[in-house]
Amino acid sequence: MWFDESVIYQIYPLGYLGAPEKNDGKLEHRILKIIEHIDHLKKMNINMVYFCPIFESSTHGYDTKDYAQLDCRLGTNDDFAVLCKELHNHGIKVIIDGVFNHVGREFFAFADVQKNKRDSIYKDWFYINFDGNSNYNDGFYYEGWEGHYELVKLNLDNPDVKNYLLKCIGLWIEKFQIDGLRLDVAYMLNKNFMKELRQFVSSKNPEFFLLGEVIHGDYNTIVNNEMLHSATNYECYKGVYSSLNEMNMFEISYSLNRQFGSESWCLYTGKNMVSFIENHDVSRIASALKNPNHLNLAFGLLMTMPGIPCIYYGSEWGILGEKQQGTDASLRPKVESPIFNDVSKFVSQLCKIRIENPVLSYGGFKNLHITNHQYAFERTLNEKRVVVLLNASESDYAFDLNFGVGEGVDLLTNMKISFSNPIVVSGYSILIIEC
Repeated sequence: MWFDESVIYQIYPLGYLGAPEKNDGKLEHRILKIIEHIDHLKKMNINMVYFCPIFESSTHGYDTKDYAQLDCRLGTNDDFAVLCKELHNHGIKVIIDGVFNHVGREFFAFADVQKNKRDSIYKDWFYINFDGNSNYNDGFYYEGWEGHYELVKLNLDNPDVKNYLLKCIGLWIEKFQIDGLRLDVAYMLNKNFMKELRQFVSSKNPEFFLLGEVIHGDYNTIVNNEMLHSATNYECYKGVYSSLNEMNMFEISYSLNRQFGSESWCLYTGKNMVSFIENHDVSRIASALKNPNHLNLAFGLLMTMPGIPCIYYGSEWGILGEKQQGTDASLRPKVESPIFNDVSKFVSQLCKIRIENPVLSYGGFKNLHITNHQYAFERTLNEKRVVVLLNASESDYAFDLNFGVGEGVDLLTNMKISFSNPIVVSGYSILIIEC
């Protein structure tokens, strides 16, 4: 499918465009600014953009007020339609956040329950106990998301709730021509709802992409032919930076083989999870890594290991930011103009290699050589083969892989590589050899 051959670029619009943290009710056409940045996306060889929450909310976007209207801090529905059309005209697909597990306290149905209590026609849209009370002294208790009571959990078993959400999604597909959805906290979503969602969007567009946010557990429970196409690969996210920081390449090699190896017990072989090294909820990779020389290696792993790679805006030029207790503002900064530096140039090259080589989209996976500081693996598809050699040490390292005769080409430098002798990889370097 098209999404298997994509490199995703994640944008958190409210932060990226410098919108106020609290919705001030003022209409600003900020979202159109992104049109000016499409040239940067093209230069980076991006072919899919994922927008974090865009609909009307009270604060950060995940406390939805209105699923039918773009957040006024970003602009209007017509503005976003124009942006989507421009992205599509440049060959860039668009997916947006689907926040269906919960809504904000200002959502119209919950506001009606606050006003009318037991007489509200929407009381069954939520998990409510009128014999209790809330932290906000509403006169009733309701279930929030993981103890966050500003986020009111929706009852996705209620047919009226499902019909309302599917109607809104239909409007998004019709108005914006979106190509997919990223489902927030998919690990908590009602599975029957996800099945109905898959059927609904597939009837609109058989190639509509459904990605789920999954932090832990067995991804197969929701990534299957009835529900979602992919999920966020948090295990390998942790494995990339942790292996480099601890100089223990056995960690990421174990995770990749466990998930995508050729043995019958491997968990997700044949499925493409979404790979990432940072997002809007975690520290920036340039801040997370202990050794700045490992930044290119992290991106090299991201673009060559099994999965659909996702870049969070700013990481391609090495932006810094650490996760802080109580606020994520430092992870979601405003961008006046994208930067294209040496890191960007390298990442752009990796994106091009990833998109142009189907073996990296669909190929099998096999570990070849693992030490604490070095790692080699191969991707194979039919007669095609790509061998990745990574040296996280500062010293040169000779990979003796016993390939025998023959040669390959390093896709990063276009240099021919002979297999007759051990392959020497410079310190803090990666080779991506097509053979």
